[in-house]
Amino acid sequence: MTTHAAARTTRSTRSTGWVPFALVAVVVVPAIAGSLRLVELAGGPHVLPANPRMTASPLPVVIHIICAVLYAVLGAFQFSSGVRRRRPRWHRASGRVVVGLGLAVAFSALWMTQFYPRQPGTGELAYLFRLAFGSGMATSILLGFTTIRHGDVARHRAWMTRAYALALGAGTQVFTLGIGKAVFGTSELTTDLSLGAGWAINLAVAEYIIRRHGSRRTINATTKVGSS
Repeated sequence: MTTHAAARTTRSTRSTGWVPFALVAVVVVPAIAGSLRLVELAGGPHVLPANPRMTASPLPVVIHIICAVLYAVLGAFQFSSGVRRRRPRWHRASGRVVVGLGLAVAFSALWMTQFYPRQPGTGELAYLFRLAFGSGMATSILLGFTTIRHGDVARHRAWMTRAYALALGAGTQVFTLGIGKAVFGTSELTTDLSLGAGWAINLAVAEYIIRRHGSRRTINATTKVGSS
């Protein structure tokens, strides 16, 4: 019994230890692009294509990039069960920071969507996607914060998983935009649908993970009742 329990613990630790690093890897390309944009806005060399929308009003995009990178990195370690077990106080304290960062990411994205001139090459559909998924991220964070305040850990994890999945949309869009344009060519509709696909794929993966963990909890609870 002890040997089997130790083996299960070891496997669990190994299976969750790589998760934060895999999540961070998803946003490496957007993080690099965002960092180069910050250097440009600070007066550095222009490496990326010019974006007059951002240079005319840089504060929202600066807030968005900095908070998005911090949210992606710090938020990734919120999903490590090993960290939650070993450092519960750190998990709770950093979780509050993650909530603030996530809301800053969502609301700055909504502000830019609403008040920046529309991004060249995108249409009405991309505008609606940005409003919908940005609002969905903010709502998920607020619901996640509310549910943990009421002691509902399962729903808290579910809502924070959805919020984080939407935040990683930019990482997935690197692939959906590349594939979409390679297969269907460059057009406004292709770009809009590729952007939407990035968010939709992440949200679908999040829902799968949430349901899978929920099924495991149900099985474990049933097993405990049966064994008692």
